[in-house]
Amino acid sequence: MILYLHGFDATSPGNHEKMRQLQFIDKDVRLVSYSTQYPKHDLQQLLNEVSRQLQESDDPAPLILGVGLGAFWAERIGFLNGLKSVLINPNLSPESNMVGKIDRPEEYADIASKCVASFRSKNEAKALVILSRSDDVNNNAQAFDALSDYYQVIWDEDQPHKFPVLASHLSEIADFKLD
Repeated sequence: MILYLHGFDATSPGNHEKMRQLQFIDKDVRLVSYSTQYPKHDLQQLLNEVSRQLQESDDPAPLILGVGLGAFWAERIGFLNGLKSVLINPNLSPESNMVGKIDRPEEYADIASKCVASFRSKNEAKALVILSRSDDVNNNAQAFDALSDYYQVIWDEDQPHKFPVLASHLSEIADFKLD
């Protein structure tokens, strides 16, 4: 089972396309949606929904994957549920780069400060990070600096921020899921 977390653009048709591509790895791909507007509510809703999805699955190696803002959540929800996660162009600082787009950006900083201390060191090697060199939304050099000590990072030379085509990385994601 692969749990898919969309980015800030929750209604983009690209989300369905990415889920379809992920079915080449695992036929059981499930969208876990959230509001994108209310971080503290989203955290609780995501924890509850992922817990429910895990109870309904017999997959011995479930995976959570997120793009952009979804990757922010995939890393944390994955850690809290003991899941491997794939982070594609993760938005690591929504509290500073989403001001004006969401109602309560400061809640992201609050969530980050309340997460388990040094959670990345406790989650070491349990995430795979895919970063676009041509990301027009995130500064992926900063993401690399923040994450590369803890997780394997793969650079993509072609995809933009929304990462519409996962094809060139499906085998790496599949290997990571089953490793």
